[in-house]
Amino acid sequence: MLSPQLLVLFGSQTGTAQDVSERLGREARRRQLCCRVQALDSYPVVNLINEPLVIFVCATTGQGDPPDNMKGFWKFIFRRNLPSTSLCQMDFAVLGLGDSSYAKFNFVAKKLHRRLLQLGGSALLPVCLGDDQHELGPDATIDPWLRDLWEKVLGPHAVPLDLGVTAPAVPWPSRFTLQLLQEAPRKCSEELSVAGTDPQGPPSELQPFLAPMVTNQRVTGPSHFQDVRLIEFDISGSGISFAAGDVVLIQPENAASRVQQFCQLLGLDPDQHFMLQPQEPGESPSPGWGPPRAALSPAAPVPGPHSLPSPAAGVPCPERLPQPCSVRRLVSQYLDISSVPRRSFFELLACLSPHELEREKLLELSSARGQEELCEYCTRPRRTILEVLCDFPHTASAVPPAYLFDLIPPIRPRAFSIASSLLAHPERLQILVAVVQYRTRLKEPRRGLCSSWLASLDPGQGPVQVPLWVRSGGLKFPETRDTPVILVGPGTGVAPFRAAIQERVARGQIGNVLFFGCRQRDQDFYWEAEWKELQERGCLTLITAFSREQVAVWRPGGRRGGRPGRRLIPPTPAASSPQEQKVYVQHRIREQGPLVWELLERRGAHFYLAGNAKYMPAGVSDALTSIFQEEGGLSSPEAAAYLARLQRTLRFQTETWA
Repeated sequence: MLSPQLLVLFGSQTGTAQDVSERLGREARRRQLCCRVQALDSYPVVNLINEPLVIFVCATTGQGDPPDNMKGFWKFIFRRNLPSTSLCQMDFAVLGLGDSSYAKFNFVAKKLHRRLLQLGGSALLPVCLGDDQHELGPDATIDPWLRDLWEKVLGPHAVPLDLGVTAPAVPWPSRFTLQLLQEAPRKCSEELSVAGTDPQGPPSELQPFLAPMVTNQRVTGPSHFQDVRLIEFDISGSGISFAAGDVVLIQPENAASRVQQFCQLLGLDPDQHFMLQPQEPGESPSPGWGPPRAALSPAAPVPGPHSLPSPAAGVPCPERLPQPCSVRRLVSQYLDISSVPRRSFFELLACLSPHELEREKLLELSSARGQEELCEYCTRPRRTILEVLCDFPHTASAVPPAYLFDLIPPIRPRAFSIASSLLAHPERLQILVAVVQYRTRLKEPRRGLCSSWLASLDPGQGPVQVPLWVRSGGLKFPETRDTPVILVGPGTGVAPFRAAIQERVARGQIGNVLFFGCRQRDQDFYWEAEWKELQERGCLTLITAFSREQVAVWRPGGRRGGRPGRRLIPPTPAASSPQEQKVYVQHRIREQGPLVWELLERRGAHFYLAGNAKYMPAGVSDALTSIFQEEGGLSSPEAAAYLARLQRTLRFQTETWA
């Protein structure tokens, strides 16, 4: 191994930043560089002063927030008492992962880059801004950035000729070894690994609460295009406490049919039990569990202590898996076989393939020049890991089980806004779930793992338990009695605002204005009766927008007409054919400009927005700036500054998703 020591630190919310970091680690080891890869909050941040070379890989979440596993680091690195020469000996580079449809695109990476410079660090490269919205995904930016990075890192540390760069066809050692058990364990450790039986502290990811599902009710009309569920859980005895704006995390499972298909494809016995152990540094996989010689290209050496260094030194076994564990438990509750595979999946699968034609295709898909084809084959149609394995059956049947942990990411918990208040529903927790299903060019519809799993559960057929836990959310509501709130929640974005309204009404806070939007009053008007009852009590002002209930307008020669009983929409000069005028929440906000300005400017109201991030947030921001100009008499720059001030003082908060 060469100097310098390279450290890769990541902050990841959904696993993408971790995947990119592990790719960095592999590429470093192929270049004979010592490299450690760690989550930011698992690294002793005070040791940064001794690190010569660090690559930071970080995602941006929510309203420009750092991921959960780097929040401790984030607080430390921005301490005001840190000397400006703290990191003067460190060379660094920052790789960001974000989504340009969000207002604070890659905010965490940009801010971290600036802070490291303030502390005396030397930047090897400008910050890399990976974008999920790019047609080729983040790799479109990451690939050229990494080429420049290795030139910078290896410039003064060229690889000696007798070492060279390890060929990509050589697989890296598996992170774990597996030992098959000849007999099933007497004690079912899998049932002892859940929380709720003997909880240590509040429920968490490692110790979730098995919450009984009380109801699972469809709340959209039978003819509506989307199935939306109101699901209620019994959390009595869990120790769970939450406030408006908090979120519940749910750990989903793969469908039994998919588990069976996966096991058959790889030749696994779902009832087989195994023990898992971390791979020791330099250790080759155990016989029968490592890559067969046939899986390697003829010129490639068999992996061993002199090929690639083990990346797994000090890597603990997955804490969510019991020891011993069954294959069924591994596949149903841990391996995310329904996710869309990343490029690293194809890279490793190619190394493990014994089939020449399949291996060539996998190598092509994992190469830099094959990214357009990979996008067309996998990313655009949202082809899953299980479907890819079905397309490469010879390779799938030869995958050593020890490599499943390197090939397939773990199932990540899904977060849902809590849609109820404990003050209104004691010992209950409710969520509003839109069941994700859509079509691509593939024959089978695409389905969301968690939402489809939840929709399939029927407490009327017998007891149903769902592993869950709660964490603080991004929305914080005012506690003062007289501070009004303006809530904009179209569609399922209204869920956190129902919790807030229930909580505020229970506390006597009646200054609640809700802008709710959906398609049709009789199809997806969530909690209509509840809102009307609160209106009658004087606790809520409700303003609705039904986007599919507008008139069709005919405008030949400037004439216009509409169906009886519907509001006529003013014509536009460019229109010359029947068309539907859709009204969204941002239009209703503009119409209520005097009310919005009065609440914000004279009564100190807080403004909240939740829902889809694609178009609505920008439309609402435009509506607000127009109100500031028309009602407040502000110029365009003054209106923009007013909106920025609301955001900075947390009087304008958003919770959006792509």
